[in-house]
Formats: sequence, C-alpha cells, structure tokens
Amino acid sequence: MSGPFRALRRRLRAWRAERRLRRESERYRKRFLERRLAVPDAAGIRRACLERRVGPPRDHAGPPHVLAIYRDHGWEEDSLGDTLRRMGRCTHVDYLDPAITRGHAPRTAAFDRAVLEGVMARASAAHAQSPIDAVFAYVSGEHVTVPLLERLRGLGAPMVNLSLNDKEWFVGRIRSGRAHGVRDIARHFDLCWTSTADALPKYLVEGATPLYLPEGANPSVHAPVAVERDIDVSFVGQCYEPRPRFIEALRRAGLAVQAFGPGWPNGRVPLQEMVRIWNRSRVTLGFSGVLGHAGSHCLKGRDFEVPMSGGLYLVEHHDELAPFYRLGQEILTWRDEDELVDRVRWVLQHPDQAERIREAGRARAMAEHTWDARFRRVFQLMGVRGFGAGAPA
Repeated sequence: MSGPFRALRRRLRAWRAERRLRRESERYRKRFLERRLAVPDAAGIRRACLERRVGPPRDHAGPPHVLAIYRDHGWEEDSLGDTLRRMGRCTHVDYLDPAITRGHAPRTAAFDRAVLEGVMARASAAHAQSPIDAVFAYVSGEHVTVPLLERLRGLGAPMVNLSLNDKEWFVGRIRSGRAHGVRDIARHFDLCWTSTADALPKYLVEGATPLYLPEGANPSVHAPVAVERDIDVSFVGQCYEPRPRFIEALRRAGLAVQAFGPGWPNGRVPLQEMVRIWNRSRVTLGFSGVLGHAGSHCLKGRDFEVPMSGGLYLVEHHDELAPFYRLGQEILTWRDEDELVDRVRWVLQHPDQAERIREAGRARAMAEHTWDARFRRVFQLMGVRGFGAGAPA
C-alpha cells in the first residue's frame, strides 16, 4: 500500500477508535450516574477489600509473600519484580512461559486450560512452601480467564490487578464475546489499580473496586549518572503523530534535538542507555497524548522515571500532573509549539535555575513516586500482612 493510502487508513482507524472510545465512555458514564455510584475513598476501599476477604487474616512468621503474575516485556522485571523482591518474598509466574502454554496459541480453549493449570501448579507449590499473603497481577482478559482467578482466590490471599492503559484498553477488542481488556476480569479482584483517572466509573459499573494510582519508578534503576551534558534536547519514545511535528518545530527554531526509540533514525535504546541519555540532556521532552486519540492525555511512566533518573523534564501539560508535582518548580510543562520552543530556550539560557528544577524534581520523585511507595499504598489498603493498617493518600 502506498504512502498516501497508508496515511489515510491510519486516520480512518484513529477516527473509528476515537468514536468507539467516546461512545464507550458515554455509555459507562450514563450507567454510573443512573446507578448513583461513587468513587470510594481510602476507607471505602479498605472496607470493600475486607468484605471480600476469604478466611481470617494471615498470621505467620517471615516476610510478606507475594505471588506476582506478569509477563516481562522489557520493563516489568526491572520495575515490578525488583521492587517486590526487595519488599519481601516474591514468587513470579510468567503466564506466557512456554512451559505453561505448552505451545497452544492464545485465544483458544487449549491455551486457557494450559494457563489455568500451569499458573495454579506454580502458585500452589509456592503456597505450600510459604503461605501467600497477596496476589499481584498485571494481566488482561486476553490471556487470563475468570476460572483461573476464582481458583487463585482459593489461596485465601487478597488480589490486585494493575492496568496502565484503561483509556484505550478497558474493554479493548472483543472476540466471541470476550473482552481483551480488563472489563470481564476486573470484578474478580479485590482491588483494581488503574493509572487512568477517567476509567474509575467503568470499574464501578462493572462491579469492581478501583484505585487511581499512577506508575512509579525504581531508584535502583532510575538513578543519576555522572556524564557530560552534551545533548541540548532529547526525547526517548515511539515515533508517531503528533510527536514528529513538535520535534520538527524545535529544529526549525534552531534547537538541537535528538530522538530515540522505535520509528526514529536513532532507533531503540536499552534501559541503561536511556537513563544515560536523560542525564546527558539539558532538557528531556515528554508527551502526554494517547496513541491514536487526539486530545486524550494521561500520566505515564516517564513522568516519574525521568525526574528520578536526574533528568530535567519538560512534558506536555495536562491536569493529572498537578497533584504529583509542583509545576514550574519540579518539572516544566508546555501546551503548544510556541510554548515548547520558549520553554526549551529558557532552560538553555538559565542553567542554574534549570538545575534547581532538576534537583527538586528528583527529590519529589524519590520521596513520593517510587514503585515501593506505590506497592505499599496498595497493600496497606488491602490489609496485606506486614504492611500496617493504612497510609496517607
């Protein structure tokens, strides 16, 4: 397919996706209001988790034991797994491990049976060695079934699922009536941890208990590196519209920009090199938009990884940033091409003030935005053994 037709097809797909998501949000919002539902506060979440508890609270010696079910796509092990192992004992199960799936293709009955049997075999063996205190999952309905979740509930441990793209994938594709997002599995967890604020009504309509909490960063990985600041402006991430337009706007203004990641000439870079690039940069650019959905923004992992790594972060403005940073003092934001150019020029012309923002952003990220802090918040709300009764919001 030629370039013009390929671009036209992309625009058509984006328009269809935007229309589908708008209708989905309107439908859920209507049901949310009709049923007079309300987003629970911390006390409401604790109450809901307590009501769902199977059996008495855990009471045994040793560090908390977490069963972690996730697939490592390049960041999960460094962020989720490393943090959970530091917090206590962690048994990791990869639901797509070939030894579990036994060669069966996803979205088939044989695959579902294999995953159920394989995950439960490993979970039961770990539970026999040391009682599991909590189940943490980062899964979707494409690979995990309700029968598996009900079997896991038999372990008697509170269960939480993390979902990081509920703007687009709360429902997702539907095949044979089965949603590939979290719609069909959400109610089977004690708590649903979402980084998408406007997905909260969707969870409540589906009978789940949601918690809005963004991603974090791991200070063992995202740490300053002693390197020369030899890059004026950098961006690390995928190349898709409208990102190239803003990169070109900076270049037209005479500013030197280096972009890395899938689709850019520099290509993908490993995690360690990513951290070095952020430290080499006088300013690191961030985008908040959601792929294929014009005008839709959300918090992302980079919002916490860049400042914690020691980068000076200049990110596309949206309202969800304000509760987590002092804008203009810990990170910088921009709204359009002109403001982006002006902000970059200001950073380059005021290195001392920029350095203070860089240091303040890292201090805030270290104090409040580690994965450790995120997990402790979740486990405290769920009443997991070893994590106390509660924590400040």
